[in-house]
Amino acid sequence: MKDAQPDPNWNPRTRLVHGGSRRSQYGEVSEALFLTQGFVYPDAETAEARFIDAGPDEFIYARYGNPTVRMFEDRIAQLEGAEDAFATASGMAAVNGALVACLKAGDHVVSARALFGSCLWIVETLLPRFGVEVTFVDGADLAQWEAAVRPDTRLVFLESLSNPTLELVDITAVAAVAHRHDALVVVDNVFATPIFQRSLELGADVVIYSATKHIDGQGRCLGGVVLGTRDFIRGTLEPYLKHTGGAMSPFNAWVMLKGMETLDLRCRAQAETALKLARAIEGHPKVRRTLYPGLPGHPQADLAARQMTAGGTVLALDVHGGQAAAFRVLNAMKIALISNNLGDAKSIATHPATTTHQRLDPAAREHLGITPGLIRLSVGLEDGDDLVADLLQALDAA
Repeated sequence: MKDAQPDPNWNPRTRLVHGGSRRSQYGEVSEALFLTQGFVYPDAETAEARFIDAGPDEFIYARYGNPTVRMFEDRIAQLEGAEDAFATASGMAAVNGALVACLKAGDHVVSARALFGSCLWIVETLLPRFGVEVTFVDGADLAQWEAAVRPDTRLVFLESLSNPTLELVDITAVAAVAHRHDALVVVDNVFATPIFQRSLELGADVVIYSATKHIDGQGRCLGGVVLGTRDFIRGTLEPYLKHTGGAMSPFNAWVMLKGMETLDLRCRAQAETALKLARAIEGHPKVRRTLYPGLPGHPQADLAARQMTAGGTVLALDVHGGQAAAFRVLNAMKIALISNNLGDAKSIATHPATTTHQRLDPAAREHLGITPGLIRLSVGLEDGDDLVADLLQALDAA
């Protein structure tokens, strides 16, 4: 197979279609799906050599690497501006791998407190179980980061846009604090997407995506990916993931490659509609708060304008009347589906307090702004006018 060498002048949309492509001797147009567990060697000497030092187009076992998976890794790395990437079975496999692969008992981690429920479980429950000390901070408060990062801090972890309240972290400022102590900056960039934010350019060392979200974007497959320097991906992360079995399947990688071809188009259309929805409900008498980084009224609008090129595909609204009112709104929606995924072509509405963040005690949810009336709305590809009309009639039911 032949590698596709990216032109340095290619724009992201071109990289999303052609980046990382490898063609077999048949010259196929669509990326080939190599649905195989293992690989055959012409002789014993070749097998021995490959186990010692496999080349970029030499594979051993699907848990270690696969041509279809490698195409996905190369394509997302080219888009992100990373040296390398490792694709995983799910977004949480990516989070777990990125954190656990470089930590040991006695290390110290500083984490933003506002995290997705499963991410919080890894940081709050799993890491301390194995002797890792964790300090939590309010991600938007730089003074807390400065006070928490210590000489023995191994890494800092944050969501660039928090789930579900869309709080931003000043990545450049936090990275400056972390790098003074040689700590890695690990950023979960799912909500901001690789289309609207370049976290590595802002100072992150490692970037994580749940490919299940926007990269697939059509509700089909699980997947994740970790991006960073080649030394980190191949020297630190790969040994952990290939021995613990968190690799992406070739079929899922093929689906992700197909999803990436339309990623830019979908995200831009969804963000445009999300802004339209946010404007339509901002100041609505039934809505206590409208949270969307693209609104001038967002408490971190200036930071959002510096870090992101658009406000993203997700907004949150906090309705008067608490959980009962929120449930009435959710049940009255005719277009948005009630589910807990996001970044999908279909609009999806979620009540975080009773689903994704239900295991937090009420005080912790309140501290994070996850009130009983909060609804997270992931905006899809439906007509924007239809979505506005549907949300407004649902609010009338509140």
